Amino acid sequence: MTIGVLKEIKIEEYRVGLTPESVKSLVQDGHMIMVEKDAGSGSGFHDELYSQAGARIVDRFEIFNSADLIVKVKEPQMSEIELLKPGHIVFTFFHFASNPDMTIALARKKVTCIAYELIEDQGVRPILKPMSEIAGKLSIQQGMKYLEKPCGGKGILLMGTENVESGKVVILGGGVAGSCAAEIAYRIGAKVVIIEKNVNKREILKGKFPGAEILESNHDNIIESCRRADIVIGSVLVPGHRPPILLKRSDLEYLEKGTVLIDISIDEGGVFESSRPTTHKEPVFVESGVVHYCVPNMPGIVPKTSTIALNAASMPYVKIIAEYGENAGKFCEAIKKGCAILNGEILNQDVRETLELKG
Repeated sequence: MTIGVLKEIKIEEYRVGLTPESVKSLVQDGHMIMVEKDAGSGSGFHDELYSQAGARIVDRFEIFNSADLIVKVKEPQMSEIELLKPGHIVFTFFHFASNPDMTIALARKKVTCIAYELIEDQGVRPILKPMSEIAGKLSIQQGMKYLEKPCGGKGILLMGTENVESGKVVILGGGVAGSCAAEIAYRIGAKVVIIEKNVNKREILKGKFPGAEILESNHDNIIESCRRADIVIGSVLVPGHRPPILLKRSDLEYLEKGTVLIDISIDEGGVFESSRPTTHKEPVFVESGVVHYCVPNMPGIVPKTSTIALNAASMPYVKIIAEYGENAGKFCEAIKKGCAILNGEILNQDVRETLELKG
């Protein structure tokens, strides 16, 4: 199979779909790999490394004209969708729930879309997991930064000092991202509150973070916890659907000025009503005195780490897709679950329902 690796054109996305090491492995399997010029430069993987691994360095138009499988990181932009052709297989993050126009455009192109975030193996989403881990850890790093007074924050040190008590982090959602955020906050001595809907997860979190507050997800617990928070992290995932709004715009009045909201869920639409996507160059805005950090591609700020972690998780599936093409789902149940669109037909029920709700 001919596999193309595109340079990401989403604003400030520095990751790349395949590392040179991954390319080398695929070439050894007998596949032809085309890599767009400078595709890996943002992650520290330069063209020479890809050439040495056996790839051809080409322009993006040759990839769209000749590749069977296109491997990316972020959802195709509209200018890329225009270049897709019937029969193309695209393997990347899509986040369909937050972009119905993209979903419709892809279906009309009669392409096959296999979504990283929908690949599921025995209840685990193996490709989404490492990116969620990184986003969760970064949420504390970024939250601490924007607590600084020049950034609009309260001007506090989250971990406190010998004579000053530590700050408080409230985490909405105790999944992979939320748990990783809690781990970092817990380690540095911050006060941690995790609000989680699932009772079994709450019991697991209580064992993992003794001393932290683990609360049931309801409006009263959310408001009461957030009014005393320094950082609030939204980390709720509902695969194929937009996550629920957990903090309304009117609720901002209950928060202290300079509180920092980190909306990890912004990829799928966000859990704060006041959220809107931001960028790495302009990551925050202030509304009602509250700092909002809503960067959709948080792991992109550490592209080398993220690319290597992403490839470690995605490569087993890339190899299966490269071997069997659009029939890969017949040989791998995880890929079958990840195949949202097959030759233009929307297969994933959650994605279909989201489109119907959007009207």
